[in-house]
Amino acid sequence: MDNKKRFAEAKFGMMIHWGLYSLLGGEWRGKRMDNYIAEWAQQYFRIPLEEYKRLCKAFNPVYFDADEWVSLAKKAGMKYVVLTSKHHDGFALFKSEASEYNVADATPFGRDVVAEIADACKRHGLRLGLYYSQDLDWEHPHGGGYTMGKVWCGDAAYLTNNWDYPDDNKKDYSICFEEKIKPQVKEILTKYGDLCLIWFDVPVTINAEQGKQLYDMVKFYQPDCLVNSRIGNGLGDYTSAEDNEIPKENVGKVLYESPCTLNDSWGFKYYDSNWKSPDKVIELKNRLNSSGINYLLNVGPDGLGRIPAPSVDILREVGERLN
Repeated sequence: MDNKKRFAEAKFGMMIHWGLYSLLGGEWRGKRMDNYIAEWAQQYFRIPLEEYKRLCKAFNPVYFDADEWVSLAKKAGMKYVVLTSKHHDGFALFKSEASEYNVADATPFGRDVVAEIADACKRHGLRLGLYYSQDLDWEHPHGGGYTMGKVWCGDAAYLTNNWDYPDDNKKDYSICFEEKIKPQVKEILTKYGDLCLIWFDVPVTINAEQGKQLYDMVKFYQPDCLVNSRIGNGLGDYTSAEDNEIPKENVGKVLYESPCTLNDSWGFKYYDSNWKSPDKVIELKNRLNSSGINYLLNVGPDGLGRIPAPSVDILREVGERLN
């Protein structure tokens, strides 16, 4: 089956935000980021990279079970999984030759999370997509976002790491692009079997030529792999709506997907209990699907590798009712 047709027929997918930030749970040195999303903790609190990297020593999620995660998605009626292979903090959930700042080389856990999720998807018959932050990277001295001011989430923070690397005038995203971004995108395209999509995000620095290089790389290694519109510069095979956006109109024959949260945060936030009910999830799914839009619903596992119990309960009930 053509991958675009398969995507259009999928209707429902699971997004998973997981990384070092999951250990913090939205809190740092006695302060909470009450109205903000937890995966931005390093940026919001301006945590020095040296301190943030200490989380690597504590990242040993002994309860992580890829089969449990993927099985939950399947029981909920989801057809594909999108995992954050690298978020804006620059930490990768896969073994990377391009950067030792990854789960296999920098943590006591020492396992390739992407590989285990990929294998679990094959066992359970779900398609795998990978999120990759192609522009923002707070670990690399030349990570993007330095062309913007304090614009994130209602002017709460910047996009670039300007506490460890304060001189924006000396930053050159092309260095990060060549040293880290391109090599890692090639790695996720060539190491984990067939991918249904690559989910890029926040294209504020990357130029059209660089975006085209990434797009062409995806099509070279995986011709059927779809690319979302957040690659930027007018590229992409389908449209990603804004976060938690529920478009009101039918999108027709355009491939479309709405990424949404189960509570208010994407990454794990231990005090965020604003959960959507199973009724609400089903209502939103039906509304989106009737307009030709896929519902990509996020879970944020904690630092031990557990999907929060409320998320599990909600998704199990959704699956039972949909079936």
